[in-house]
Amino acid sequence: MSKVFYPKLALINMRKNARMYIPYLLTCIGTVMMYFMIHSLSCNSGIKELRGSASILSMLGMGVRVTAIFAFIFLFYTNSFLIKGRKKEFGLYNILGMEKRHLSRIMFYETLCTAVISLGIGISVGILLNKLVYLGLVALLQCEVPLGFEFSFASLRDTLLLFAVLYLLIFINSFRQIHLAKPVELLSGGQTGEKEPKAKWLLALLGVLCLGGGYYIAVTTENPVAAISLFFVAVVLVIVGTYLLFTAGSIALLKLLRKNKGYYYRTRSFISVSGMMYRMKQNAAGLANICILSTMVLVMLSSTLSMYLGMEDMLHTRYTRSVMITSWVYDKEYVQELKEAVGQVLDNQGAEPKEILDYTLLSFSGMQDGDYLNTDISSISGAIEEMSRLGDLRDLYILDWEDYRQAVEEAGGRAAARPGEGEILFFSKHDYPYDTLKLFDLELSIKERLPEFIETGESQSTLIESYYLVVSDTEALELLEKKQEEVYKENASFIKYVYGFELKGSAEEEIAAGRAIRKVIQEDERSVGNVECREEERQWTLLTFGGLFFIGIFLGALFIMATILIIYYKQISEGYDDQKRFEIMQKVGLGKSEVKKAIHSQVLMVFFLPLAMAGLHLAFAFPIIREILMLMNLTNSTLFLICTVGSFLVFGVCYIVVYLLTTRVYYRIVRWE
Repeated sequence: MSKVFYPKLALINMRKNARMYIPYLLTCIGTVMMYFMIHSLSCNSGIKELRGSASILSMLGMGVRVTAIFAFIFLFYTNSFLIKGRKKEFGLYNILGMEKRHLSRIMFYETLCTAVISLGIGISVGILLNKLVYLGLVALLQCEVPLGFEFSFASLRDTLLLFAVLYLLIFINSFRQIHLAKPVELLSGGQTGEKEPKAKWLLALLGVLCLGGGYYIAVTTENPVAAISLFFVAVVLVIVGTYLLFTAGSIALLKLLRKNKGYYYRTRSFISVSGMMYRMKQNAAGLANICILSTMVLVMLSSTLSMYLGMEDMLHTRYTRSVMITSWVYDKEYVQELKEAVGQVLDNQGAEPKEILDYTLLSFSGMQDGDYLNTDISSISGAIEEMSRLGDLRDLYILDWEDYRQAVEEAGGRAAARPGEGEILFFSKHDYPYDTLKLFDLELSIKERLPEFIETGESQSTLIESYYLVVSDTEALELLEKKQEEVYKENASFIKYVYGFELKGSAEEEIAAGRAIRKVIQEDERSVGNVECREEERQWTLLTFGGLFFIGIFLGALFIMATILIIYYKQISEGYDDQKRFEIMQKVGLGKSEVKKAIHSQVLMVFFLPLAMAGLHLAFAFPIIREILMLMNLTNSTLFLICTVGSFLVFGVCYIVVYLLTTRVYYRIVRWE
C-alpha cells in the first residue's frame, strides 16, 4: 500500500468533515496563540524592568499555568465531540476491512496534521499579535510604550513542547476509544443516547442542596475574612450543584411534568416534554459546562473591571493623605522637632500641607469571644494557621481622647465627650451587641458608640475586622500598651505617632516632597518609622489592578472561546438529532409548522438555560464577592453593581449573537431553510 495512502485519506476525511473539523482547528489555533502570547509576556524584559514588576509577573505566571491547564482540559473535551461524531465513519471503515491498526494510522496523520496547522498558524499569529497585546497591557498599566520588537525563544520552546505532549495524549485517547469499541458499537455510536433517561431523584435532591448551600454561604457571609475562606467552598458547592441539576434535576423535573396528565397530553406539551427529556440527557454535561464557563467569565470581568475603574478610590482609601509619616517615637519634644523638620522640607519644596492628621495610635489583635477579646498568642496563631476561627480575629486601633478630639474638630465635626476611667468610645463597621469590652484583666464600659471614625489608612488595608477605641488619656493608652507587651512579649506592638497631610501639586512634586521628607527622617538617629507617599504607591497599584484586569480579559477571552465552540457543537448534534425527529413527526401526521415551532422552542430553552443559570449564580455571588473586594479597599458597591450588570448585559448580547450565528448551521442540517 502506498506510503501516502494514509496521509491522503486523513486529509480527505478532514475535508469531508469540515463542518466539525474547522471549528476544532480554529480552537486549537486560538489556544496555541493565547498560550504563546501569555508566555511571551511573562518573559518580556520590558515588564521585568517596571517598578513593582514582581506582582504583574506573578499574575502572568498564573495566567500561563491556567492557560496550559485549560488547553489540556478543553482540547480533550472538544476532541471527544469529534470522535463521537465520527464513530459511525470509523465503524464503516472497520466493516469494509480496515483493521484497528489501520484506523490508528489515519487518526495519527489527522492528529499530526492538526498539530502542524495549529502550531504553525497559532505561533505565527501569536508573534504578530504579541506586540499589540503587550501595548494593550502597557496602556492598562499607564506606562511608557517602549520601542522595538522582542521575541522569546523560551516561549517558542515551551509552546512546542506543551502542545506536542498534548496532541500525543489526544491521539492515544482517541485510539483507545476506537480500539476498545466493537464495529457494531461504532456504527451506532452517535445513537447511544436514544434510550429514555431515568430520573435520579437522590442526585437531583443533592444538586438542590449543594446549590442552596452555596447560595446560602454567599448571601449570609458578612465577615470579609470569612468570605475569603468560604468563597471556594461556595464555588465548589455551586459547581457540583449545577452539574447535578443539569444532569439529574432537569430529567426529574420533566418526569414530574409528564406525570401531570392534564398538561402532558396536549400536542405541544407532549412534543416539548418528550423532546426536552432526550435533549437534556445528551446535552446536560455540555450545558453545565457552558453555565460554569459563563459564570467564570462574568465573575472575572465584573470584579477585575470594578477594581480597575475603582483604583483611585482604593488608593485614597489605603493612603488617606498624600504623605503619611509613622514614627514609633512619640514624645512631645521629638514630635515637635519632626513637625518643624517636615515643615522646613515643604517650605523648600514650595508645598503647603492641608487636611492634617496628627495622632498617636496603639494597635494589636485578639480573638473575639463574646464581649471578651482573647489575647492568648497560641489561640491567635492556631486560628491563623488552621484558618479555623479566622473570622473571629479582630484588630484594635486605640487613640487617646485629645488626639481624637483634635482630629474630629480639624475635620469640622463635633467630638463625643471624654470617657472616664474604665470607659471607652467605641466604633465598628459591623454590629457589636455588647455594652462592655473585656481586654486583658480590664472590663471597659462603652460610654458612647461613634457613628464614624477618623481615617487611619492602615486599618483599611487589613484583612481583619477592626474595632476602634478612644480612651480617656495618654496614661490609659500606655497602660494598654504595657499589658499587651506583657502578653505578646517579642510580638508586642508599640504606640506610634502618625502625621499625615494632603499636598496640592503635581504627582512629581508630591513624590519629590515625600522622598525629601523620608531622607530627613532617616538621617535622624532617633527616628524609627517610615514614610508613605500616595503617588509613589500609584505605580504598584496600577501594576496590581491593571494586571488583574488584563488577566481577567485574557482568561475571559479563553473561556468565551470555549463557550462558543461548545455551543457550536451542541447546535450540530441538535441538528442531526432533530433532522430525524423532524422526519418522524411529519410521518405520524404532525404539521411541519407545528413541529418546527415545538423543536425551535426546545432549542431556545436548552441553549439559553445556561445563560439564565449563570445570571442567577452571579446574582447570588454578588454579596460575597463584594465583601472580598472590600478587603482590597474597594468600598464602592455601586461601581461593582454597575460593572456586574454591565458585564452580564454585554456577555448576554455576545451570547445571543453567537447563538444566532451557530443556528444557521443547525437550520442547514435540518433543512428548514
